[in-house]
Amino acid sequence: MLNIIYPYRNRNFKHVVNSLNSLKDQTCNNFQVFFVDYGSDLVIADQVRILCESFSFVRYKFYPVNDQPWNKSKALNSIIKGLKEGYCFVADVDMVFHPGFIKKSLQLQEDQKTIYFQVGFLGQGDSPEGIKLTNFGNYRKSTSEATGLSMFPVDVLQKLRGFDEFYHFWGAEDTDIHVRLKNSGYPVEYFDKEILMLHQWHPSYRSGESINLTTDLQIRGIVQLNHQHLKFAVEKKVTKVNPHGWGEIQIKREFEELEEALINLNLTNNKREINDLLYGQLPVHPNKILKVRITKDPYEASFEYFLKKILKRKVPDYYSLKEINDLILLHIISFYRDQPYFYRISEDLKSINFAIKF
Repeated sequence: MLNIIYPYRNRNFKHVVNSLNSLKDQTCNNFQVFFVDYGSDLVIADQVRILCESFSFVRYKFYPVNDQPWNKSKALNSIIKGLKEGYCFVADVDMVFHPGFIKKSLQLQEDQKTIYFQVGFLGQGDSPEGIKLTNFGNYRKSTSEATGLSMFPVDVLQKLRGFDEFYHFWGAEDTDIHVRLKNSGYPVEYFDKEILMLHQWHPSYRSGESINLTTDLQIRGIVQLNHQHLKFAVEKKVTKVNPHGWGEIQIKREFEELEEALINLNLTNNKREINDLLYGQLPVHPNKILKVRITKDPYEASFEYFLKKILKRKVPDYYSLKEINDLILLHIISFYRDQPYFYRISEDLKSINFAIKF
């Protein structure tokens, strides 16, 4: 049996259709799919749920975490932790599978060995529909550095406590798990003897990064931080991760409790207030909900403030809301990611609102 796990949030619906249809046409049916919707917008989530229910081999799971950053590791771990045996394959909705993929994957399974696959890349104008089986190898191909499409022994992943949940947004979690497998002495093999998957074209998700505040949750420089974390895993020969728990995701009732709570801390973008929040309040907060709203101090836009700055008089120091966003989100994913929380930027980009339960 091969357990296929799709981690998903708000991706191209047509790609999902193409990917699941290619699994419907497999020559071997000894597999099941876990489709993990990690916080899609509700309209998209409902559309995808209905699609998944039309395939007998798909189990759809929705987590209401749309007000938390994307975390592929948590999405995967939520399934991996509960698997009983066998192998799991980390899929991507952009993949279209050769009809012989499942059969070949089962043949490649070997005790404690991880296999990852070379893929072909469809061009922007290429359609996966009607591609002949003999043409799968006629496209630009990935190299051994692309580790995302991997088949793992379930018990080995569980021993290493799954994927590292530190990685958020665009991470290096795929390479990290390969590094930790090798650090632990488990074999990892690259399969490039034939092309069993084609990648449907889409714009780079990195192109969506912004240096300005947006309603989409982002942290400037997160990619570089993730790669530094990966470098540490390589240099220090890290094996196990997630020491305080893994595969646990916030449930609907916890979000409702946060929504119902009253705001108990109104702050401005004054640096002293934000620094006290990060270093004085969050680390020692009692076991209850902290709900915060942050807006810009009107004084920062006043003539008096402007004049005092010109005259080099003492005035408050301020963070931009973008700087505050990056500081708070980084604190949350580093120290509080296992706590129930939500984090939002207002539509007018004039306030930051978040709540966390300790």
